Amino acid sequence: MNNGISIIGVGKLGLCLGLNLERKGYNILGVDLSEEYINLLNNKEYKTEEPYVEEYLKNSKNILFTTDLKKSLENDVLFIVVQTPSTTDWQYDHSNIDKICNTFISFGVQKTRKDLIINSTTFPEYCEKLHEKMVKYNFHISYNPEFIAQGSIIKDQINCDNVLIGECDIMAGNLIQSIYENMCESNPIMNRMSLTEAELTKIAVNCFLTTKISYANMIGDIAERLNCDSNTILNAVGSDSRIGVKYLKHGFGFGGPCFPRDNRALSNCASKVGIDAVISKATDEMNNKHLEYQIENFVKNNPNKDNEVEIEYVTYKKDSTIIEESQQLRFAVRLKELGYKIKLLDNRVEVIKQLNNML
Repeated sequence: MNNGISIIGVGKLGLCLGLNLERKGYNILGVDLSEEYINLLNNKEYKTEEPYVEEYLKNSKNILFTTDLKKSLENDVLFIVVQTPSTTDWQYDHSNIDKICNTFISFGVQKTRKDLIINSTTFPEYCEKLHEKMVKYNFHISYNPEFIAQGSIIKDQINCDNVLIGECDIMAGNLIQSIYENMCESNPIMNRMSLTEAELTKIAVNCFLTTKISYANMIGDIAERLNCDSNTILNAVGSDSRIGVKYLKHGFGFGGPCFPRDNRALSNCASKVGIDAVISKATDEMNNKHLEYQIENFVKNNPNKDNEVEIEYVTYKKDSTIIEESQQLRFAVRLKELGYKIKLLDNRVEVIKQLNNML
């Protein structure tokens, strides 16, 4: 095996993974659909607000980009990092992965073993079925999703707490573990398990965090009604080592591209095996009720609608440019509907573009 790794899908996540691996000595080949985008990357002219990406791309020496999927097979290790959008019934749309794998099948049986590592979020049991299909062509499927956040992807990838490895066999698990041991600057726990166990673990982790956020906001809302300081209470709750202070803050509810859909996907997965995931449902419901409380509380304390309301940002969190499922955006829109004059202080081009497309 050479020191080459192919990354199929070099959007926000895949590009960061490639740049981090390149800095640790790997030769990276990135594959994507858009010729224009690929040219920007190869010419090192790509612009983004994601920290470190422009700097790392400019200084890179061993990363190339192409639209030719067949070239990716020049390497024996391939990561797939493409979008798997939510479906209407809260599963994941795997069609982007399926298209790539069907194209690989059209190239015939591979002479050397190809480890195909799925980095995208997939629904439990998908990867197991995919492996059964692909192994006939000498493609071995593993599942390796990451726990990262927009706005800190580079940092999160190399400083992760744990690495989730759904391995098709010991050889694949050892391979993925060695890659992360080389890339990470932290000393993450390597959680190795079956493909389906890893798929369930990925959404289970995110659903625990959504539950923690909704719980914190519920306690915070109660505290305010009792004229208590919510932060004092939540800091005390989080000081218990069994609980911890992370994600235990009173503020806006959860949103973004991962938490809401993973929470609902877990509920869907549970129902398929005869389990009523009441905690996931309650978490989603509490997230919405907390927003209602925030709006009600604001209107109560700010009855004069002639005063302009300045809103710092409407993205799902402060250091992001994503408005998907943003509680902050819903808050701003609702106040405008109620007759308040809204002034958005966030003038980032990417945010404004998304808002214009939405409106």
